[in-house]
Formats: sequence, structure tokens, C-alpha cells
Amino acid sequence: MFGSVVVGIGTAGFVRIRDILAPLPSSAAEKLSVKGFISRILEEQQGVKQITVEDALSRDDIKVAFVCTENAAHEENIRMFLEAGKHVCVEYPMAMTHKTAVELWDLAQEKGVVLHEEHIELLTADFKQLKKDIAGKRLEEGFLHFTGGPLKPGFGFPAFSGIARLTWLVDLFGELSVTAASMEEDQQNKYMKMTAQLITKEQKPLTWIEEWAPGLSRAKDINFRFDSCTITQLPPATREPVGIFMQDLVLFSQKLLGQVPRDQLHAERRRILHCLELADRIQQLSLQGSAQDT
Repeated sequence: MFGSVVVGIGTAGFVRIRDILAPLPSSAAEKLSVKGFISRILEEQQGVKQITVEDALSRDDIKVAFVCTENAAHEENIRMFLEAGKHVCVEYPMAMTHKTAVELWDLAQEKGVVLHEEHIELLTADFKQLKKDIAGKRLEEGFLHFTGGPLKPGFGFPAFSGIARLTWLVDLFGELSVTAASMEEDQQNKYMKMTAQLITKEQKPLTWIEEWAPGLSRAKDINFRFDSCTITQLPPATREPVGIFMQDLVLFSQKLLGQVPRDQLHAERRRILHCLELADRIQQLSLQGSAQDT
């Protein structure tokens, strides 16, 4: 059994505790147990008690940490638990720079433990169906526009807070390059808009927009033009019996048990680091443009 601690009790932390307490039957997730949580919230959560950071780091019966804090705190928590020889599962993004993510992955390798970055956006039924639908088609041009309410403090630059959408594009169309990026921001009105121009290895253009403001509904607008058709909405998909967080928990548990092929682990690490490198470049170009405007 892998005793676990959950760090941060927001939506993700609550779901992690729930799923560990009631894992998918006959799955690798049954090898996890929850020993406590760390949070500013003091009361018990689903019958699980608060423990101190010191306890979580030192206890031999705690082998795993689930890091579910705001993005800005991910690096500190990951590094602390890796240094203590604990396996770590973290919500995306694991870090706010590509360089830091490489360091953390190298540290995990040095310590002989698993570092897993959650990407539930790749596990949704509609995304899986979209990926099937475009298989074999040749992209000519693509557009992805995400909208949502004001970005919360501690979640970082939009290329990092929105890295799920960037991961989507990379998983669908392969490794990308950044050709241009810009940022519009009105702090007084809590408005933020990032636009990134990307290009595929086949030199086909992709536009990615993240737009955040009060009153904006959480939505994705897509327009993918292929050689044979154009897709402007996510395909209908049958709801899967296993939730996306549970699917991710099972995958992480399989890694702990050594059940995931090495080539799959390598491909996953390459994709994650590539996306963080793209996010770095988008942030750099956006800030350069903002500096020139002022």
C-alpha cells in the first residue's frame, strides 16, 4: 500500500481524497490509502484529518504526495516532497518555467520516485472522440479560443494557467513552434487576453487565445480546417463510466507499480516539457511586446 497525503483542499484536493477513499474496483488505485491532508482548512475532510508538513515529510507510512495547491506553490511543494523521497502527483502545470520542470524531473529520477503531472483534459470523452475523428486528416489551419471568468491570483501567466489547452493542441497536432504572441490586460476591470501564433512541423498555422474577464462563460471555441472537412465544435461523446480524475489516479497508481511502459513514460515527459517550453516562449514574446507598447 502507498500511504498518501493531499496538499491543498480545493476542488482537486477534495476529489483526490474522495477517489482514494473509494477507488475503482480491481484497479491499481486500490493500492493507495490516504493518511491525512495539509491545508489552511482545519476541520476534517471526508473523515480524514489534518496533519503537519513535518509529519508528512518524515512519516515512513506516507509514500505519496498529491499537490493540489495554487499553481505558484507547486514547485516548492514538489521539491520538498521529492527531497524527502516521496512520489508526487501534481495538478498541471508542475512549474512556472520549463527550466524548473526539468530540474524537478531530474530530482525525481535521482531520488528514484515517480513525478506525475495530471492532464485530465486529455481524458475527457469529447477530446478522445475528437482525436479519433481527425485521425488521418491533414490540418490546414486551426483556431482555439478559451474564455473564462477572471484569473485567480497565484495561477500564473495565461500560457501556464491555460496549459491544458496548449496540451490539447500538441496532443492533436504534434510538436509546435511559437511565431508570435501578445498580451492585453486591464487590471482595473480584471480583463486579460493572450494570443499566441503557433505553427506545426508541416508549417500549418494555429492560433491559441486565452481570454479572461468578469461575465465570460467558461467555454472553448474551436475551428480546425482540414484538407477534407472543417470541425467547429467538439463532437458528441458518450459519458464514460469512470470519471476523469479517477482515470488519472489509476494511471498514476500504475506508474507507482511499474506497470506503465517506458516508451509511454518518455513520450509523456517529452510532451509535458515541450508544452512548458512553448509556454515560456509565449510569455517571453508577450512581455516583450507589452514592454515595447509602453
